[in-house]
Amino acid sequence: MLWETVLSLHRLRDKQGESIFGDWRSETRARLNGETRLLAPLVPSRGYFPDFLTPPEGLDGLESGIAALRATPADRVHDELSRLPTVRTLPAWIRSLAEGDARAFGKLISALHTYHQAAIAPYWAHIQAQIEADRAVRGRALLDGGADALLSSLPPTMRWRAPVLEVDYPVDRDMYLGGRGLLLLPSFFCRRTPVTLQNTELTPVLVYPARAMSESAPAVPDAPRSLGKLVGHTRSAVLGSIGGGCTTSELARRVGVSAASASQHAGVLREAGLVLTLRNGSAVMHTLTPLGAALLRGGHRGPQSRGRVQSSMPARSTPATMLQFPGG
Repeated sequence: MLWETVLSLHRLRDKQGESIFGDWRSETRARLNGETRLLAPLVPSRGYFPDFLTPPEGLDGLESGIAALRATPADRVHDELSRLPTVRTLPAWIRSLAEGDARAFGKLISALHTYHQAAIAPYWAHIQAQIEADRAVRGRALLDGGADALLSSLPPTMRWRAPVLEVDYPVDRDMYLGGRGLLLLPSFFCRRTPVTLQNTELTPVLVYPARAMSESAPAVPDAPRSLGKLVGHTRSAVLGSIGGGCTTSELARRVGVSAASASQHAGVLREAGLVLTLRNGSAVMHTLTPLGAALLRGGHRGPQSRGRVQSSMPARSTPATMLQFPGG
């Protein structure tokens, strides 16, 4: 979650993707009260930002990530802050972070909390749905063809040439995994090129742009107008059978209806905000949104309910021995 928080700061300040981020920028700026100005020196519009801002514990939620950030050793904070191109002009409170100043960390954490509540929390259902849909596609590639197929399915900015994963990046660098796993993180706010940690001794992470569904803008969810259509055994069975993601033909087989009928029911569920549909080659992949998953958990007890939605993509993929970042 901290990755999305930090990367959204880039999107808030750039002028690209106006059709996707224009309304989000306007709405978010209206909620903020100086947090962007406070955080901007730590997260420049381009290039390096400190690794300690995105600890792996952030995957467990904002509070876990914040606690890990607060526990970062002072010498590491000092080292990472010294790598910022604006280090000589950093505000005094940021320089105090390297000294373990409790007030400085409190100021940082307060700014991150407030910024997150303005920029991420209202849109989290939409962001999470986009990320989970991408994970479902990667998981399907892994199940169908193994780790090679998974790495080959990544966006065009990443090219799998075994045993090297070549990644478009602003600067030239090589990262040797040395037998460690690679954590792949699809991100809604990551755009153009993937992002990784600067410190190669940390757990290898590759954050990449989540596959676009329809280049839709993040929006505060409303009560779906189409929920009134959600009646009848078949449509409930369709919703419960999607699970961690499936194609239209798979959905038809699971429910026992024609492919045309499965597609029609999935379309109604999509209009209601309960399902996302993403094209994957010649097929389409249907996944549940957080709202769809919540409806299943609260409203279905019968045999058609397949339980909670679980990510079908493993946390780590290990066949690569090296990541190469040719500068662009």
